[in-house]
Amino acid sequence: MMPSAIRSIPFAKPWITDAERQAVAKVLEGPILAHGPQSKAFEEEFAAFLGPGAHCVSVSSGMAALHLAYLDLGIGPGDEVIVPAQTHTATAHAVELVGAKPVFVDCDPATGNLTADRIAPAITPRTRAISVVHFLGIPCAMAEIAALAARHGLKVIEDCALALGARYQGTHVGLFGDAACFSFYPVKHITTGEGGMFVTRHPELAASVRLIRGFGVDRSYQERSIPGMYDVPGIGLNYRMSEVAAALGRPQLKRLEENLARRRENFLQLREGLALLPDLRIIGGKTDGTEVGYYCMSVLFGGVLGARRDEIVVALNAAGVGTSIYYPHPVPRMSYYRTKYGYPSAGFPNAEAISDSSIALPIGPHIGSSDVRYMIDVLTPIIRKISA
Repeated sequence: MMPSAIRSIPFAKPWITDAERQAVAKVLEGPILAHGPQSKAFEEEFAAFLGPGAHCVSVSSGMAALHLAYLDLGIGPGDEVIVPAQTHTATAHAVELVGAKPVFVDCDPATGNLTADRIAPAITPRTRAISVVHFLGIPCAMAEIAALAARHGLKVIEDCALALGARYQGTHVGLFGDAACFSFYPVKHITTGEGGMFVTRHPELAASVRLIRGFGVDRSYQERSIPGMYDVPGIGLNYRMSEVAAALGRPQLKRLEENLARRRENFLQLREGLALLPDLRIIGGKTDGTEVGYYCMSVLFGGVLGARRDEIVVALNAAGVGTSIYYPHPVPRMSYYRTKYGYPSAGFPNAEAISDSSIALPIGPHIGSSDVRYMIDVLTPIIRKISA
């Protein structure tokens, strides 16, 4: 039976407390709003969370981190980069912006991730790198992908925008490849308002990216013996994170374990409540050797439910349940990439099924057990009615 009292459960809501408000206010009371101590501390604390070998550079967005990775690795015109068809457009845009060609590969239907056996046939003499995305916080099988990349001399760039807290064989994602990006957009696991983190295991790469993200300037204002004096040994961009953003992110990071625990509990309760419904499958979940950075729950509908996915979305939204879609199209089906490269609109069946027949339900820390029960009670009669 549909609940009589309608709730309002947004798909995502930043978890902001007085700790964040006070941290931001303290920065605003001081003289330093850019490239200062908050950003440096945030980088160090983020590296400590990821684990040994992490070198972190705070940036203005997750896409900025990806763009910096390709720039600094020297990937450009004439090169190809293997990219998941099932991802956010930013993953492909970063490749496109350096003049390289994204070569899209279909995903594994169970996880939404790339796998080594799917990547291998797409490698050509022009391939320079593999971009892997840990879809919805589900770790890719990085041992096989890293081995494949090593055999062909390819760089690996990890897109961890939805995967904070995800680990593969005990190691946090982002520490397998040559470079990685994390995103702190408002709906992500933690937020800095807008921002991201470039991560690498290579200290020399971190140092180089640190220069590029700040115009290529060779010394910060704290390092200048004469105010205003510096040199520019190379080209650069302005991809720095502000002190306000870093101050917002630091207390968020301190609560991350609690955040992840709430997400995990909500995911498990929601999965159990939907288990007996017909013609639906939950994408992902923990497997041997992995820890999932639970971001949302992607529900893939089959049969008549899949054909009427949008009707299910409308009914859920009318009942106050916020939803999303990850992602609305496989990237090669987006107008820009379809027009420029002529990618077939029906060439990526697994990604197409996820885009066309799934919905994403909220599991963030802004919802509690009763909210999860409400979502189950709302969705169950909708599914049963359509399936009848």
